[in-house]
Amino acid sequence: MPYANSMHKERVPISKNVYETPLASRYASRDMLYLFSPDKKFSTWRKLWVALAKSEKKLGLPISDEQIEEMEAHIYDIDYEYAAKMESELRHDVMAHVHAFGKVCPRAMPIIHLGATSCYVTDNTDIIIVREALILLRSKLVRLISRLSKFADEYKNLPTLGFTHFQPAQLTTVGKRASLWLYDLILDFDELEHRIDSLRLLGSKGTTGTQASFMELFDGDEQKIRLLEELISEEMGFDAYVPVSGQTYTRKMDYFVLSVLSGIAQSAGKFATDMRLLAHLKELEEPFEGKQIGSSAMPYKRNPMRCERICALARYVIADTLNPAMTQYNQWLERTLDDSANRRISIPEAFLAVDSILNIYLNIVSNIKVYEKVIEKHVLEELPFMATENIMMSAVKRGGNRQQLHERIRVHSMQAGKVVKEEGKPNDLIDRIAADPMFGLTKEEILAEIRPEAYIGRAPSQVTELIRDYVKPILERYPEAIAGEDEALKV
Repeated sequence: MPYANSMHKERVPISKNVYETPLASRYASRDMLYLFSPDKKFSTWRKLWVALAKSEKKLGLPISDEQIEEMEAHIYDIDYEYAAKMESELRHDVMAHVHAFGKVCPRAMPIIHLGATSCYVTDNTDIIIVREALILLRSKLVRLISRLSKFADEYKNLPTLGFTHFQPAQLTTVGKRASLWLYDLILDFDELEHRIDSLRLLGSKGTTGTQASFMELFDGDEQKIRLLEELISEEMGFDAYVPVSGQTYTRKMDYFVLSVLSGIAQSAGKFATDMRLLAHLKELEEPFEGKQIGSSAMPYKRNPMRCERICALARYVIADTLNPAMTQYNQWLERTLDDSANRRISIPEAFLAVDSILNIYLNIVSNIKVYEKVIEKHVLEELPFMATENIMMSAVKRGGNRQQLHERIRVHSMQAGKVVKEEGKPNDLIDRIAADPMFGLTKEEILAEIRPEAYIGRAPSQVTELIRDYVKPILERYPEAIAGEDEALKV
């Protein structure tokens, strides 16, 4: 447990003689760590027991106000040592915490967990925590979309060399390239919104999902049992519960959630990989602090360590998505317990990793270094090749033969390329064409045909339209997320 008092999120010393996940000590935020902390988990169990008791009382079961008030007064009063002692005896974590709750709520002890099975608290709590974790990620994702859209808009007119297969291709702009990263995040946002909106509580289904225990409690009154689930859902802030289940909610829900997280990891990994390639070209660079060391052996290096960290964590999340997929297909009949140990690890750590990824992504986008002179140099090195069709058309308008000119340009291009690759000299294609009488063009006339701005197509307009039609509605829906503060990176 990373915090002694999770309600106030105070730091406690971390033991150095046992393993702990780096996701906690190095990467994830305090807020996300709290959501998957024991305090959050077991206090939510107790809130669910209170919700169950309140709902059962409303529907006529003999539960007193005093019992409910006693339970509400001790939701955060969790004796972990006593719970651990009871679990070592009972070998059952839910019953251990029933006893721990009953120890501080002696009047309520007889009605705690009345009619419920373990998954009433475990599965409902998982859904509650997952929804809160998704909402936390949504805030960060909205803030990231806001900042990346500003970067795209700022550089939407700056021509840059496009690459296909990492080979020089037609021009694009720095902002248009950023819009590709941005649109991936917009798609992730849509998936995230859908998942938050569609999450449902398990409700109170009983041991095999038939609600047989509640049929006994309510003397076969099915209307009261339906009302029970509605009241519990309302008490816990949900407007729906799953209509049918075995003992657990279908583990496909876990798969859908982790698939959303995988999508975010994929988008971030694509961004970070592109940044690493552009850093190699010295065109863009992630923030590099004044005393930061790029290499222990090579003092001059500026390794893209933040982007590399995103890529590392993204691989972990993408691979982790296999866990709920395999858990789902292996859920025998109404329930089997081999999901439990896996889910305790795979779900929290996927959230911690994506939280870390978004924290780093925000940090990078807030201060991307753009080296415009280097970008311009690379553009001008390749632009003569791209401008050959326009040059050819100008020469044709002056009476030249298109087929003959095409062959001459092909020959000149091959020779210029050889000079660049084999001799390491500047691209001299323009000089070669200007010296060729077949074209009848001066160097100045040729240079007029190769303004970079003439080769970026609709790139600036595409960025403007994406921000207007897709980004703006998101930002208007969640203005408070834009103003949120970033958590400082731990390392």
